[in-house]
Amino acid sequence: MSESREVFVDTIGQLHFVKGMVRYDLVSYQPGKEGAEPTTEEKLRVIMPPDGFLATFNTMQRLIDQLVEKGILKKVEKK
Repeated sequence: MSESREVFVDTIGQLHFVKGMVRYDLVSYQPGKEGAEPTTEEKLRVIMPPDGFLATFNTMQRLIDQLVEKGILKKVEKK
């Protein structure tokens, strides 16, 4: 990789599957007007094949498990 770029985002906005590809929009929160709820602003769209998405999910799950083990995150049981 010759060029490195960092993008800060707050969360994933839309997540969908179209024409054989997983697509998700990374968004940042923007302040609302005069006490209104924050709005979201799309920063970047990521498009990847399903197997790449699954590999990404598995990588994230391993990190989540490590953060739970260290007490940084708490596991919430489904009711």
